[in-house]
Amino acid sequence: MDLANLSAFIAIAEAGSFSRAGERLHLTQPAISKRIAGLEQQLDVRLFDRLGREVTLTEAGRALLPRAYQILNVLDDTRRALTNLTGEVSGRLTLATSHHIGLHRLPPLLRAFTRQYPAVALDIQFMDSEAAYDEILHGRAEIAVITLAPEPHHLVKAVPVWVDALDFVAAPEHPLANNAQVSLADVARHPAVFPGGNTFTHHIVQRLFESQGLAPNIAMSTNYLETIKMMVSIGLAWSVLPRTMLDHQVAPIALPGIHLSRQLGYILHTERTLSNAARAFMALLDSHAGSA
Repeated sequence: MDLANLSAFIAIAEAGSFSRAGERLHLTQPAISKRIAGLEQQLDVRLFDRLGREVTLTEAGRALLPRAYQILNVLDDTRRALTNLTGEVSGRLTLATSHHIGLHRLPPLLRAFTRQYPAVALDIQFMDSEAAYDEILHGRAEIAVITLAPEPHHLVKAVPVWVDALDFVAAPEHPLANNAQVSLADVARHPAVFPGGNTFTHHIVQRLFESQGLAPNIAMSTNYLETIKMMVSIGLAWSVLPRTMLDHQVAPIALPGIHLSRQLGYILHTERTLSNAARAFMALLDSHAGSA
């Protein structure tokens, strides 16, 4: 089975489009169509239904997809295992991370890593923490540095590195920020801007309200914490932000007895052979474990 054709098949399945898959693989649409035609001819099955611009997997395509991931992952795993024998810390390290961690936690570590291991080419991919789990499970990234899930997948090893304290915040002139006797019920009556419902941070805050029989008044949502901070700072709503983001633009809401935090750290696939570069980066992360 031609591995280039298999890579094209996976790219189309993920992108839902021949043209977008071609862009990802730096191929023209005729070239990627030729690869799929060759794979379909080799397997004697149709892998995609093409209805106008819509591209969907056939039953045979759906059956092939997990096996295609497995084949390419085994090949990559074999390459890493052989490369590791040299003991050199070099090659490409594909690292997935969230925008917040990439901006506020990783810069000093990345600076130290690139100085110590100049032969490593870092491929840093920014995405939501939830999406990074799929990158690890499908073998598209070796390590992801993210907000850790409360219950990780059984094939994912999660290692905590930082405890990220979370604070309720509002604009300095907001009524909630100027009241020393605020309860969670008071907060629930005001409009909020939250991270998207699919995020781990959203679930952490939601569970707090549910534990007291309350429901937050979520008026808006976005997954970008910097955008949430802007919305809070101009008085549109209250929210919950990492303490590391607090400055004069937002004010903490005093809620006695309430302490929220989330775990930040890294994840990896338990059945994947890690490159020497990945192991070196893990060691650097481990040296910062337990910091605030």
